[in-house]
Amino acid sequence: MDLQAGQVAVVTGAASGIGLALTHRFAAEGLKVVMADVEAAALERAAAGLRARGADVHARVVDVGEREQVMELAESTYSTYGAVHVLCNNAGVGSGAEGRMWEHEPNDWHWAFAVNVWGVFHGIQAFVPRMIDSGRPGHVVNTSSTDGGIAPLPTASVYAVTKAAVVTLTESLYAQLRDEHARLGASVLFPGPHMLRTGLWESYRNRPARYAKQRPRKAPYRSLDQWESAMRAAGREIRYTPVEEVAEHVVAGIREDRFWLLPAGEHSDARIRARARSMLDRANPSYLETFVLD
Repeated sequence: MDLQAGQVAVVTGAASGIGLALTHRFAAEGLKVVMADVEAAALERAAAGLRARGADVHARVVDVGEREQVMELAESTYSTYGAVHVLCNNAGVGSGAEGRMWEHEPNDWHWAFAVNVWGVFHGIQAFVPRMIDSGRPGHVVNTSSTDGGIAPLPTASVYAVTKAAVVTLTESLYAQLRDEHARLGASVLFPGPHMLRTGLWESYRNRPARYAKQRPRKAPYRSLDQWESAMRAAGREIRYTPVEEVAEHVVAGIREDRFWLLPAGEHSDARIRARARSMLDRANPSYLETFVLD
């Protein structure tokens, strides 16, 4: 798909991290940008910064886990711009579950699925039918994670499970769009190949009351800086991928109509091969990482 000035891109989780980088990258191409995020103050600042650069921006506070709010986002977008060409279902959370999965609170799972899986589905249901009906070329990008889509991280099982679901959801979307002969492409994004500095590490600050913790935490939530300190103390190397690099990768992938938005890297490629080899050999998954930050 060609990205052209005047087209419209919708990005959820747009107030920070990957989402914000995507909005800036699309605006640089001359696209009109719809920014959706659950954090009102951060969204206002992000939208103001983009407008200061001359971008045409429409910002809405949206909890993607609430279907009606995403439907209202679509109504507002089409009322404002009359079209959508790119949809990035990017919003995501880490639920902060503690211990082994059999010790997790149900609300940890409910919240993660509401945002990471239902949020993607809500975006598809709200926008894709109109994008198809327009007859214009378009593209849908759903954000997954190497922790879920390539090799699950057992110590982050809630997050990994939801992100694995996004991969299968996007594969199904891709196949169904082709079956409909729609002029829409679909991609699944695996940000990386290294860690990213995003608000995901501090998702707890936006946890809705309806998914509140059901018992006191055993340990306080950690900030990103505290996570870094813990990893260094455990001898883990910390390497970051700039979010701007991820956004550039997405734009290139849309232009080339690539499904797998997965940057090449020795670590990620090795994980893919190890998982595939385990399946082909019908062998136990010895490739799984079991590192725990106590």
